[in-house]
Amino acid sequence: MASKGQKFKKVALEERIRIVKEKIDGGKSYQYLDDQYGISKKTIETWVYIYRRDGGLDIKKKGRMSEKEKADYKTRYEILKKYLDYLKEVEQERK
Repeated sequence: MASKGQKFKKVALEERIRIVKEKIDGGKSYQYLDDQYGISKKTIETWVYIYRRDGGLDIKKKGRMSEKEKADYKTRYEILKKYLDYLKEVEQERK
């Protein structure tokens, strides 16, 4: 767990991918990579897990949705709402 005021090492995406590929393709151990790059074994394990799960490290976007994405969801919601109303009308006409 992080302690108060702890500084974290930023690792560029290209370097993360290189380390993950070295683990997967090269068969290097987590301990070797830890010693070589100074990045904890657990962090590298997490990167490998995400890489295998998503097919890359930069696929999933974190954080809140942008205003554009929110507007897109609102638009979709309104379209679905109108479609459901239309289906109710068609159902009423059938009866």
